[in-house]
Amino acid sequence: MSVIILDFKGQYSQLIARRVRDLGVFSKILPGDSPIDEIKNEKPEAIILTGGPDSVYEKDAIHPDEKLFEIGVPILGICYGAQLMGYMLGGNVQKADPSEAEYGKAIANYEESLLFDGLKSGAVWMSHTDFIDKLPEGFKPIAKTKNCNTAAIADESRKLYATQFHPEVNNTEHQQEIFKNFLFKIAKITPNWSSEDFIEKSIKEIREKIGDGNAILGLSGGVDSSVAAALVSKAIGDRLTCIFVDHGLLRMNEAEEVEKVFKEKFNVKFKKIDAKDRFLEKLKGVTEPERKRKIIGEEFIRVFEDAKKDAKDAKFLVQGTIYPDVVESGLKKGDVIKSHHNVGGLPEDVDFELVEPLRMLFKDEVRKVGRLLGLPDHMVDRHPFPGPGLAIRVIGEITEERLDILRRVDKIYIDMLHEYNLYGKIWQAFAVLPDIKTVGVQGDKRTYSYLAAIRAVRTTDAMTADAYPFDPEFLDEAQRRIINGVPEVNRVVYDITSKPPGTIEWE
Repeated sequence: MSVIILDFKGQYSQLIARRVRDLGVFSKILPGDSPIDEIKNEKPEAIILTGGPDSVYEKDAIHPDEKLFEIGVPILGICYGAQLMGYMLGGNVQKADPSEAEYGKAIANYEESLLFDGLKSGAVWMSHTDFIDKLPEGFKPIAKTKNCNTAAIADESRKLYATQFHPEVNNTEHQQEIFKNFLFKIAKITPNWSSEDFIEKSIKEIREKIGDGNAILGLSGGVDSSVAAALVSKAIGDRLTCIFVDHGLLRMNEAEEVEKVFKEKFNVKFKKIDAKDRFLEKLKGVTEPERKRKIIGEEFIRVFEDAKKDAKDAKFLVQGTIYPDVVESGLKKGDVIKSHHNVGGLPEDVDFELVEPLRMLFKDEVRKVGRLLGLPDHMVDRHPFPGPGLAIRVIGEITEERLDILRRVDKIYIDMLHEYNLYGKIWQAFAVLPDIKTVGVQGDKRTYSYLAAIRAVRTTDAMTADAYPFDPEFLDEAQRRIINGVPEVNRVVYDITSKPPGTIEWE
């Protein structure tokens, strides 16, 4: 283990983990109040404290174990993490005067220190109403902005550093240099994280876990499950059976396309199960997103349990769970953003031992692994598709009619992205069918038909995202083709919401 990131419910916690990994150092996120023994067991070479929404002096604010600063490894506190360091080590934190609170861009001037080695000044991203107004003993300021004399502080003898600003976001200049200085000059970590090493280590761990047993894998045809299939197949060969469940919530022609690709391209056992009726019956009348996810998660398991007998009574279930799934479904005591059907949506009585070889990878890391394993580009670069499928893109009650409408809208939209050579420039694009009808005019007649939404985002890790800036001409052509091609729709909107505050999917 290299770097532990203690999460205090900060919106950029996963981004910090990515910045560390981008420099070839493995990072792992733990809840901010994790027991000290749990942290020590990870044998961290450095620790980073994230931002968070609380004020450190509030009664219910999350605090780390008070022995954290006695472990003896370098620690970097960021925003709330900086205030924690100041507060817990004997300094004082107080609320800033409204005129002195900082949100957004500020210019920081750096003092001589290892954290800012080679830097004099730069734009930084601020987001705070509290500030450290009295430093703990042994600390000194190492950066200042116009409104904050403690924009960064350090006790260099104990290798404790803290920034009031967010070095992990793109709005901060020299972000890579700051993290390099902390990891390599202060913590003296040797980069040891690569996709090649991950593959080698994972194959060994999979073989040790499964032994001479058999496994089944829930294959969706998406990037995550496909890479998991390739990785586990490399480890145990034909003792893996890939099961593709057609739950009736797929995109147009998807079941046929997935079956064709895997039967032609991969040397794995492939079985397709038609489970449309049982899934749609379970989802009948359900409108609440979390219930949808949990119903689908449980039904997947039940289908796999029924199928295990045909796979030599397999005791292991392989899933393409990735790190954002784990984080968004709740890191132990963390808040659940949304349950993923393969994490928070699983029933408690699972009659399998789970194998999740990609559980600690972000999406772009999964793609790198996929390429190294020989997966074709068109599969590795495919936009993510959620395990619950169209169930979380049909907002409200799921019916055959509404699924059919959404499939046709989505196909027109995605086909246009390929036609305009935009598909590869976008991380994820899809259509949504809200439970909304609107008045329109078509053929000089009044209509009362569905509204359809289209979404496209740019991101590197799916933890933060921005809407893709389509040309107005593209959006105009998209709405025209959708409305003309899908008579049940008379209005199209484009979702420009970033993440945060929204999520990429609607449910």
